[in-house]
Amino acid sequence: MTTTLRPAGPEEAHSDGGRDRRWLVCANGRPVGSVRTGARPHGTHLTGRIAELEIFEGRRRGRGTIAVLAAEEVLRAWGCYRAEVTVPAEAAPAHALALALGYTETNRKLLKRLGRAPAPRADLMVRQIDADAFPDWLAATKAEYRRHLVGSGLTEAQAHELCEADHSQLLTRGHATEGVVLRLLISEGRPVGSLWLALSGARLPDGTPRAWVMTVEVPPEERGSGFGRELMLLAERECLAAGIPALGLNVYTANQVAIGLYDSLGYRITARVLAKAL
Repeated sequence: MTTTLRPAGPEEAHSDGGRDRRWLVCANGRPVGSVRTGARPHGTHLTGRIAELEIFEGRRRGRGTIAVLAAEEVLRAWGCYRAEVTVPAEAAPAHALALALGYTETNRKLLKRLGRAPAPRADLMVRQIDADAFPDWLAATKAEYRRHLVGSGLTEAQAHELCEADHSQLLTRGHATEGVVLRLLISEGRPVGSLWLALSGARLPDGTPRAWVMTVEVPPEERGSGFGRELMLLAERECLAAGIPALGLNVYTANQVAIGLYDSLGYRITARVLAKAL
């Protein structure tokens, strides 16, 4: 029995150079499932994504495996250097399939439904990241982001391009970007950490408003004093003050210290992101 992909509709082209297409998974010419391929530019490189894989007839016959491998060939033909898949936390079979095909978990998406956040520590102060503080903060934030990207499998050049593209898109007006919270945590007159929070207007599937932690940074020499926890609680207070009862974030799998912190604060995995070099 031959399993192949057949276009389910026309290709969608995007103004930024990205592209998407939905495919039927066919066994001997008969549709038994579907999958979507996508490509998005990151600087001069294209990152591929495989999504919405569904086998609705004849599961456990290897059709999902063949569909993913065929989707990878599509992404290679499109010029993608890397394929990513996002697997919901509850989708154990899909996670096992990705691992079997050579994908490696790079990061996790977490979520918390917020209640009442504890009061701030009396020995700490919070300041806005203003026009004067923004350049130094941005340089440090970019450096940390590039480090994580390289750790997740990108080259130095790819990490630099993606970093510049993401920050240009997300901070269009610098420290004054609308819907963005930028804060410094101060202890004994010195900065000991920073928070970048996006009050983006995004919503969960049930309609609940959700904010997103972009970065929480504590310098290496200041770690171990609870500043990371305090920054996360600050993020929760900012959300609640804005009327947003849910907070999400991304954490790199290699950052086990941060994963332990988020787990202790009640954040739970909603999805895993896995990647594979093409």
